[in-house]
Amino acid sequence: MIGGNLGDYRFREVCQNMETKIVRIRREADAFDEEEEEGLRQAGETIKRGGLVAFPTETVYGLGGDALNPESARKIYAAKGRPSDNPLIVHISRFEDICGIVEYLPETAEIIADAFWPGPLTMILPKSDKVPSDVTGGLNTVAVRFPSHPAAKRLIAYSGGYVAAPSANVSGRPSPTTAEHVVKDMKGRIEMIVDGGKVGIGLESTIIDLTAEVPCILRPGYVTREMLGRVLGKVDTDVTIIRPDSTETPKAPGMKYRHYAPAGALVIVEGEPHRVVDYVNRRIGADRACGEKTGVLVTEELRGQYEADVIKCIGSRSDEEGIARNLFSALREFDEEGVTRIYSESFSSQGLGQAIMNRLLKAAGHQVVRLQTEL
Repeated sequence: MIGGNLGDYRFREVCQNMETKIVRIRREADAFDEEEEEGLRQAGETIKRGGLVAFPTETVYGLGGDALNPESARKIYAAKGRPSDNPLIVHISRFEDICGIVEYLPETAEIIADAFWPGPLTMILPKSDKVPSDVTGGLNTVAVRFPSHPAAKRLIAYSGGYVAAPSANVSGRPSPTTAEHVVKDMKGRIEMIVDGGKVGIGLESTIIDLTAEVPCILRPGYVTREMLGRVLGKVDTDVTIIRPDSTETPKAPGMKYRHYAPAGALVIVEGEPHRVVDYVNRRIGADRACGEKTGVLVTEELRGQYEADVIKCIGSRSDEEGIARNLFSALREFDEEGVTRIYSESFSSQGLGQAIMNRLLKAAGHQVVRLQTEL
């Protein structure tokens, strides 16, 4: 069913008692032993039969189903509690397979593929009739990605070549970067989990719309606007925020609904470092007086200056890749420790920092405190 419903809740209830098999493989292995190969083959057969399998990619763990089977798409929406107007990404394991699911392939797609595929980049393209509308949220476009993770590529090939896969978490929660995260969200709801250890990047793929007059980034990621600009020339960035009550259909995952959110209320504080520290520590005192358990998401440079009950350091500002890799795990850890009020430092709006801030803003529901600069 298309149009924003959360799927068949009877399926979700049944899934709570489903047996979930876990298959373990070596992280980022270039070759698999017989046991690992057999596990990936079984996972592929599960998807062919209409089942769901969580698997590692270089970005986050995906929740895979047969992209050409409408029922598999409905199962994905239901298992996640995901609105069905939120499109799924179709994953392929060979570039030539893209021709089977798009109406035509623009020259820009080949340019981008040469530069960034396989890798953490998703293209929005005009879909062929082969792709069910359940997968695309009712749109006439399809999101396509060719991941670089060896296990993901092998699984997709065993599955028949087309795997629809959003992140393998309950909708709205931080995306999973380890199999343990997937187990907490999806055990009992899906047939299999392929455990490949911690992922390498930690943020979902960049999404670029190639149906627009000028290629337009709909979701920032590891492949930055600057990187795309070097191969395409002009690239736009979608700056429109679709409100939660909007009736507009999102063109890509993550554009409309709140995502990546911890259970505790999250606020981003932006300003000069010493002013941010002073403001957050004052708020922490007030929150504690109201019975809140407080947490702060910080960088290495300021970690010793906060007075929160729980402090999570996600790395140095000089290492944005490390920050990206640790972000979702830290947000989940706040939940595990029962934190009810969370404050976060802000990050750059350029390069990979743009993707980090995009995820934080979504997690915070765009709750930002901007402190005035001292004169």
